[in-house]
Amino acid sequence: MLRARILLFAGGLAVLLAACSRGVPHEQAETRPPSSQAETGWPHGAMIAAADPRAVEAGLEILREGGHAVDAAIAVHSVLGLVEPQSSGLGGGAFMLVHEYESGEIRVFDGRETAPSAADEGLFLVDGEALGFVPAWQSGRSVGVPGQVALYKAAHEAYGQIGWSRLFEPAIDLAETGFEVSPRLAGLLANPRLRAAIRLDEQPAAAAYFYPGGAPLAEGDIRDNPDYAETLRDIASDGPSAFYQGPRAQAIVAAVAEEPLPGGMTPEDLANYSVIERAPLCGRFRDWRICSAPPPSSGGVVQPMILGLYDRLKPDGGDVSRQAELRHWVDAQRLTYADRDHYVADADFVPVPSSELVHPAYLDARAAQVFAPGEVPVPGDPGAALGKEPMIGLWGRDTSGDGPGTTHVSIVDQYGNAVSMTATIESAFGNSRMVDGFLLNNELTDFARDPAIDGRPLANAPAGGKRPRSSMSPTMVFREDGRLAMVTGSPGGNSIVAYVSKTLVAVLDWGLSAQEAVALPNIVARGESVRVETGVERGASWAGMLREAGYDVRESAGENSGLHVIVVREDGLEGGADPRREGVARRLDTPPGD
Repeated sequence: MLRARILLFAGGLAVLLAACSRGVPHEQAETRPPSSQAETGWPHGAMIAAADPRAVEAGLEILREGGHAVDAAIAVHSVLGLVEPQSSGLGGGAFMLVHEYESGEIRVFDGRETAPSAADEGLFLVDGEALGFVPAWQSGRSVGVPGQVALYKAAHEAYGQIGWSRLFEPAIDLAETGFEVSPRLAGLLANPRLRAAIRLDEQPAAAAYFYPGGAPLAEGDIRDNPDYAETLRDIASDGPSAFYQGPRAQAIVAAVAEEPLPGGMTPEDLANYSVIERAPLCGRFRDWRICSAPPPSSGGVVQPMILGLYDRLKPDGGDVSRQAELRHWVDAQRLTYADRDHYVADADFVPVPSSELVHPAYLDARAAQVFAPGEVPVPGDPGAALGKEPMIGLWGRDTSGDGPGTTHVSIVDQYGNAVSMTATIESAFGNSRMVDGFLLNNELTDFARDPAIDGRPLANAPAGGKRPRSSMSPTMVFREDGRLAMVTGSPGGNSIVAYVSKTLVAVLDWGLSAQEAVALPNIVARGESVRVETGVERGASWAGMLREAGYDVRESAGENSGLHVIVVREDGLEGGADPRREGVARRLDTPPGD
């Protein structure tokens, strides 16, 4: 796979971009004058869908000034890090998929967190036993080297049309004047079970910020964050060096070194962080091309794979009942999760058969493997199916989960460029350790905490400098002629795989609108049971259909999806924002404040 390491040391200005997804060297980009919509020929307008109206408005503000979708994404996310700190922020990482309208280019910026160089496969072993998720989550060992700020810079160097420092002004202003605490943030802080798990009030900086006077922030409170404003102002002035070097880097290292179970991150780990540019991984679904991020993201494998299997399992011709469609989609998920859990990891460290897993011949063979609703599907062998060396014996199957503290941003700008970015600090409020106004991640719990199962090594075992497997699936869909058709993605831990797939199936096969698609009940089919969201319309009937078909159905009152979708229609852009969260989808012509 072609990729370029974008080395962001010290000042973040020594940027090497090579071997882009078209195989053409990419010069360091300077701020470029914006071209008009008329010049590009893009007729559909612009839209942003993200998890908070204030973040969306910040991005629209940048688009009104002629900014690129990447410019808007940086503005949107820097606000999300302030007003939605439980989900993502400067202390985490992201995968960003960028499509450029004029060239047709698709590039993936991998800003995933990395394990410190001193980490090894025993990262989460104590006295030979693997830590449980919560002890691992709360330990210093769970913190990966953050990639978010480096990703901002790498993407801006490639595509930015608005000056770097301007992109942080909306978040700086909001952090200084104060933002209104939303119902969701207030509800999470007041939840006694979550409060006991996240242990924010055991961390002095986090406790003072989220529980002033010992009481959780309440809905409608005005909360400023001068430390966050100062951090952003330094990044706006000095670039990534303000984060990856100097006093702030030392503060991050000190926080990671605190008890319990201190982590081994060093200043050198921060200074040496690299964003990796990767080629997208794409697959076919009828006349559509489905593209997402390759490993260590799961997206590029699982989204084309689920749709490809669904298409093969669903009979051709005639009317198909919704019960049958659900059954085929569930079976496609079950097969895909089994393969994903077995094979997907950081491809820079272990061999991952990414292209083989989405190869039509393998999908044909995999769809022919029948597992009854009560059976747990085993992984397939793409090597054997494609006449290559068998692959099934390489690894054991890793069934570890990943937490749902994540957000997603979908953008189409007025020039036809698009961004799909999923960003995270892993679990709700990340590691709970707060530095200079932002929370650190607990991303390394996405590694397999036990590096072997029944004596077989796991592809996703920890290692120094390795990136943990992610479920994040920033996804774009293209028509047969290469035109953009859809931008989608979601938070939700390992359930992201199913959440994003739901929007693809609903829009591309069931003919639903973007908003109808995100509002549908979520169904997650990983392992022996099928979880069905019954707290929304149609959920109970869908659960009944699948139970009648023989599946072990587990009902869920609500799911943690946060889907943000943009569909390109002939008459313009159509947006959808998940009603389970507080996001919105707004067009560029939306008046500010509406």
